[in-house]
Amino acid sequence: MSFLVAPLLVTDEAKSQERPNILLILTDDQGYGDLGVHGNDALNTPNLDELAGESTEFTRFYVNPNCSPSRASLMTGRWTFRTGVSGVHGTEHLLNADEVTVAEMLAKVGYRTGIFGKWHLGDNYPTRPTDQGFQEALVHKGGGIGQSAGPPGNTYFDPVLLHNDTSKQYTGYCDDIFANQTIEFIEETDERPFFAYYATNLPHRPLTVPDDRADPYRKKGLHELNARVYGMISNIDANVGRLLTTLEQEGIADNTIVIFMSDNGPRTRRTKNDVQPGRYVAGLRGTKTSVYENGIRVPFFIRWPGTIPASQKLDDMAAHIDVLPTLLDAANLSVPDSVSLDGRSLMPRITGQVDRLPDRELYIQWHNGPRPYPYIHFTVLTQEYKLISPHPDPHSIIRQPTPEERRNMLSSLELYRIDEDPSEIHNIAGEYPNRVDAMLQDYEAWFHDVTQEWDHLDPQQIHLGTEHQPMTTLSQFDWSGPGTISGNFGHWKVYTRAGAYRLRLRFDPAATNGRAIVRYGDTTERQPVQAGDSTALFEGVALPERNGQLEAFLEFDRVHEGVRFVDVERMD
Repeated sequence: MSFLVAPLLVTDEAKSQERPNILLILTDDQGYGDLGVHGNDALNTPNLDELAGESTEFTRFYVNPNCSPSRASLMTGRWTFRTGVSGVHGTEHLLNADEVTVAEMLAKVGYRTGIFGKWHLGDNYPTRPTDQGFQEALVHKGGGIGQSAGPPGNTYFDPVLLHNDTSKQYTGYCDDIFANQTIEFIEETDERPFFAYYATNLPHRPLTVPDDRADPYRKKGLHELNARVYGMISNIDANVGRLLTTLEQEGIADNTIVIFMSDNGPRTRRTKNDVQPGRYVAGLRGTKTSVYENGIRVPFFIRWPGTIPASQKLDDMAAHIDVLPTLLDAANLSVPDSVSLDGRSLMPRITGQVDRLPDRELYIQWHNGPRPYPYIHFTVLTQEYKLISPHPDPHSIIRQPTPEERRNMLSSLELYRIDEDPSEIHNIAGEYPNRVDAMLQDYEAWFHDVTQEWDHLDPQQIHLGTEHQPMTTLSQFDWSGPGTISGNFGHWKVYTRAGAYRLRLRFDPAATNGRAIVRYGDTTERQPVQAGDSTALFEGVALPERNGQLEAFLEFDRVHEGVRFVDVERMD
């Protein structure tokens, strides 16, 4: 079947050969049409356009329709459901700790590894970037600056970031800070090759951008939201130019693989009912979180002077799962015996060893909820056809669909001749029922394969009381439970070592007198909260060694309210 692991075309020969440096550039919510080279006349991206001309481009490159799932597949070379990641918050965005990332593989053979920007696969042990192979890490928490994972009031200007797991406030604009640190990492005097992962959080909302970047687009008369987005992309373009200049100045451009890509399509709606007008999308349908083309098809350029042809455009399907095996192949590295990949190396196609990649199907699915459910918001892609089961609001999924809902989904499947109809205008499902059925059967086999362990494994827990992270801060971003939908209550899935703990609850000033409550298994602790209090400290709370659900909340007249943060420290 097409979902089986593809073998790598790699060998262990020439291990003494000088291995290439790697600069992986990942942007956040930048669409296929958000580049001048892709026909966007309103947007000025000279450095990215020049990079495209010096690169091989895969014009049909696919990712998941939102952040964490794409990043999980990018880091592991595996379908996102295998990695434990199914969403963008709570336990749904935590990478299974036993996954082996590209950073771990490269570090093991002597690469320096660094990440600068957005990680979005876990903020606490054992899922931080420093736990997953990155020796140097400057990142923001959660899925974006200003979200509930980070300090209240954090902004894109002068943000509080985590440098090697320690909070520190920086001066300047976030994207410039991440680019500056990437440049410093590249410039370090060290004979080892490097893997630098510049994962900017731009142009993700909030659309906070320096006026000198957005003003040129305002003067063109663009909608304010587009002016801000394009200003952010112009900032990315300038920093990509600085990074490429650094490679030239250091004399290492010819021995550095540069990849540019995005994590998903553009968010072209401000709210469900507020369409962002005039955003160029290169004729593609859909938006971020959609499994139509504009949600999952992104730019992908790969440059390696002297090895990878410049100005080469390939229409073979490729995907995020292919990046890791491609990099290992290029560096003459083998896949560890303990790792099974779903992606395949693109190098044979890039270098002309083959005229076309072998046929296969790509599978992409995402919806909200505690686990993946079949048939909801998925697509199956071949080189010619695309089967799609779109859902109007995948964010709303919190349970298994009923039989009636499943029948409705299966009766609404769409089929497109995607090589001839990239705008997905002509639904031909009614004309080719046998093809629909065959692709659906392949999807069912794939879904069973990648989710069969979900029934037997607990979600990845946050570990408390370990020497790897003496103080752990739990935030609302990592909440689980049905109360997270309304945004006022949740719990954390944790693993605790046995011992006495100190827990400090932080919350908005209490309006009235009430109680603070901590609950974990059979343990429940309470203490009074006075009007105006914003913290509650619990000392010497005895917790057993176990996996469980930690609750920490306020109670006012038997009404429960979640707290913003819980700082947890083992005392003995």
